[in-house]
Amino acid sequence: MIPTETIVALATPSGAGAIAVIRLSGRAAIAIAANIFVSVSGKDLTKQKTHTIHLGHIVSEGKTYDQVLVSIFKNPNSYTGEDVVEISCHGSTFIQQQIIQLLLRMGAKMAQPGEFTLRAFLNGKLDLSQAEAVADLIASDNEASHQIAMQQMRGGFSNEIVQLRQELLNFASLIELELDFAEEDVEFADRSQFNELLNRIEFVLKRLIDSFAVGNVIKNGIPIAIVGEPNVGKSTLLNALLNEERAIVSDIAGTTRDTIEDELVIEGIGFRFIDTAGIRETTDHVESIGIKKTFEKIEQAQVVVYLVDSSQLSVVGSQMTVDHMKNEIEQIRNKYPNKKLLTVINKKDLLSTEMLSKLETELTTVNRQQYTLFISAKNNIGIDELKQRLLSFVNTGALRNNETIVTNSRHYDSLLKALEEIQKVKWGLESNLSSDLMAIDIREALFHFGEITGEVTNDELLGNIFANFCIGK
Repeated sequence: MIPTETIVALATPSGAGAIAVIRLSGRAAIAIAANIFVSVSGKDLTKQKTHTIHLGHIVSEGKTYDQVLVSIFKNPNSYTGEDVVEISCHGSTFIQQQIIQLLLRMGAKMAQPGEFTLRAFLNGKLDLSQAEAVADLIASDNEASHQIAMQQMRGGFSNEIVQLRQELLNFASLIELELDFAEEDVEFADRSQFNELLNRIEFVLKRLIDSFAVGNVIKNGIPIAIVGEPNVGKSTLLNALLNEERAIVSDIAGTTRDTIEDELVIEGIGFRFIDTAGIRETTDHVESIGIKKTFEKIEQAQVVVYLVDSSQLSVVGSQMTVDHMKNEIEQIRNKYPNKKLLTVINKKDLLSTEMLSKLETELTTVNRQQYTLFISAKNNIGIDELKQRLLSFVNTGALRNNETIVTNSRHYDSLLKALEEIQKVKWGLESNLSSDLMAIDIREALFHFGEITGEVTNDELLGNIFANFCIGK
């Protein structure tokens, strides 16, 4: 049931500012606002056209609270599909609260988190995937996540799903019709066309499912763990990447005793760098806790940057140091086979040309993936190349080509279930399964498609989704 009461909330962030916007939505929104608004030109707010702005004062019982601008959006041409009023007042927290309390006394009720967008969904202004994209758009903190959220809010993802669902529904209707004429043994659905449709749906579903790997990291940022032995320059590297003194740098081994995290946006993609405690054998209880956390962070990371101090390596004298590094690389690779590993040799500026050449030759045989870079974190040498190498780990092709990218785990789960049902239907078609059994799997696939756009939903699902919104949206 679509709610009819008028709701109110602060649409701008809480706290003092130059301007604050208070939003009303519901059947009585304009009438409630008119009770406390006095136009400078004597206009009756209830008789004004939609999409108009009016200057006046908020007045109650002879007391003037503020000079404001009131914007009117009449149904159905508003964000929620209801009558909407937005009051732009001065940003004093006292003024904000006074106006909201006046509106509550006039009959409005406080909006719940996401209730404005929920009403937009219930009134058919947005489908469910578009409504969820509104929250993603608000939370976007880099160009890539913003681009994906905008594409989904404009209906790019849901349009694909709706089209596939409609085509499948058309065939499902013919299959169901065959059941009504089972005794006549007739076929209304062309099996060859149906097979082509199933192949196309399967292809699109697999593409969308595969895109989640990219979409998830773009939405949440790519976690990168910087690991290595103590005093190899991990904190210096973090500071160089962020271009600020984020981590404490010291010549004393074991200075970093806990993980330090910060985010950097590289060409629109968010990267979450984790500076970890140096890995070594230690009797220091606090340091050992930090080392334990290092391994926990490696588990969470998608890319591991293994940092080595070049001054500790030698291919001329003691070969043990290079052998030790080889063992470390192999241990990380074997323990975390599904993670990208980038070996970075720090303090390049301290190496002679001859030593640098020898190390490059030696390390080419160490790292099979050949992800090895020489840098100087202290002197900012090779940092830009390192950023580009990290960026290469992200498949940005789909983003550049403006392809649909799935970022929502709920959508991902529904797509997996829909694909499973489509593959069952394909198997049934190839095995000449009876129409009534195939119809069951088709209905299940349609159900999972409908879950994405909101054609199939329930109060619990809506409650979980919109509870994560901010109050004024």
